[in-house]
Amino acid sequence: MQKLQESMYQLIVETSTNLPNDVRRAIVKAKQQENAGTRAALSLSTITENIEMADDKISPICQDTGMPTFKIKTPVGVNQLEVKRAIHAAMEQATADGKLRPNSVDSLTGKNSGNNLGEGTPVIYFEQWEKDYIDARLILKGGGCENKNIQYSLPAELEGLGRAGRDLDGIRKCIMHSVYQAQGQGCSAGFIGVGIGGDRTSSYSLAKEQLFRTVDDVNPNEELRKLEDYVMEHANELGIGTMGFGGEATLLGCKIGAMNRLPASFFVSVAYNCWAYRRLGIVIDQETGGIKEWLYKDGETVDLNVASKEVAAAAEEKSEVREVVLEAPITEEKIRELKVGDVVIINGMIHTGRDAIHHHLIDHEAPIDLDGQIIYHCGPVMLKDDKGEWHVKAAGPTTSIREEPYQGDIMKKFGIRAVIGKGGMGPKTLKALEEHGGVYLNAIGGAAQYYADCIKKVHGVDLMEFGIPEAMWHLEVEGFAAIVTMDSHGNSLHADVAKTSLEKLEQFKEPVFK
Repeated sequence: MQKLQESMYQLIVETSTNLPNDVRRAIVKAKQQENAGTRAALSLSTITENIEMADDKISPICQDTGMPTFKIKTPVGVNQLEVKRAIHAAMEQATADGKLRPNSVDSLTGKNSGNNLGEGTPVIYFEQWEKDYIDARLILKGGGCENKNIQYSLPAELEGLGRAGRDLDGIRKCIMHSVYQAQGQGCSAGFIGVGIGGDRTSSYSLAKEQLFRTVDDVNPNEELRKLEDYVMEHANELGIGTMGFGGEATLLGCKIGAMNRLPASFFVSVAYNCWAYRRLGIVIDQETGGIKEWLYKDGETVDLNVASKEVAAAAEEKSEVREVVLEAPITEEKIRELKVGDVVIINGMIHTGRDAIHHHLIDHEAPIDLDGQIIYHCGPVMLKDDKGEWHVKAAGPTTSIREEPYQGDIMKKFGIRAVIGKGGMGPKTLKALEEHGGVYLNAIGGAAQYYADCIKKVHGVDLMEFGIPEAMWHLEVEGFAAIVTMDSHGNSLHADVAKTSLEKLEQFKEPVFK
């Protein structure tokens, strides 16, 4: 039991901190596709730097360590209850060690269990087989990309594509639409698993199961292989790009599976995964519980530091980007000077605030004076040392659109001048930025080690009753870089990219597969 628990612990830690080689190769390919000096290329450089920092520190690649989903195959006679107990113990240990963020929240009370255990957490699927070893695989899929999953019931009317029928062409339209609707909110460039058929639940399960395939495998079903190739070729023509900033690399992988369905139902389900595609596996000796072999690791050393294309143009392109240093408290006058495309370097204090904080602030006073301050949409991984002092282990941005119902009102109520997050926000927030004199700053999603390195000191925490990810942390930062993507003049890069990508999506209306 102890050896099995150690093996599961190693699987969890490696999955959280070390991207598999097939994913690394896909990211390298994306870097080579992007034009140097663009926002997308600079974002990919930050991403690759973050991957290497996570390797070196053995720390989470992304602060949102997601919903852990285990897929376990056991020989006949292996006690699956014992395997489950080993996984639970390993989860608890990995959380205490700062390798996982406490992510298990009671849906009725909102209370965080603090150890990643709870009803339905983690997700464990067991399957029995006739081989003489245990095959254990784990995927850590964050909430930001999980929220961009989508399911279609055919026939359907799709924005930009018209009618999608109950045929291969209708499936094609659904998949293309799924990539479009994700925009940058799921931390593109991403990967998708697609499930065709089944019922509502089995279709989604099939979609997520596709994410356990390797990026470079070949679908044995010829029709599905052609469909995968089509999507990979044309999804990257939508121009959504890394983080939704626009660019050449929007999708890094597409895997499709199909199963039988009821005559009355035709579901197409898409499981969207961010660039931080954390998925590994191990072969376990059923007698000792020890690791015999790692899966998704091929021994190759992947060089992440390849250059984008048109390298010679990089210096010239970068010189046109305006850099502005911000330090709170920030005046409205300073905010009005900022425009979409500016790079902002933040020094001084920022304060985290996610879903629970925004909901709380609508009806309550803030625990500190927020006038002229910066709110960071972030749920960090935090550890307390022997002296009782908090340390940041991972601290990238969370998806901001969830705060759309609250953000503008809260900025006006408390005088907040800047919001940091990822994926952009909607028209209500944009209008408030214009009226109030505020700005939205897009940080690089998933770059949890890159941004944790910018945090020099934790000055305290408020509203800890909401749990570590949802509390308000007061952080002193230095050299914290983000891009202005929504300004106080009514401009939004996210709205612009959504509009142009919809126009490009419309070219895929006509039938392709006969």
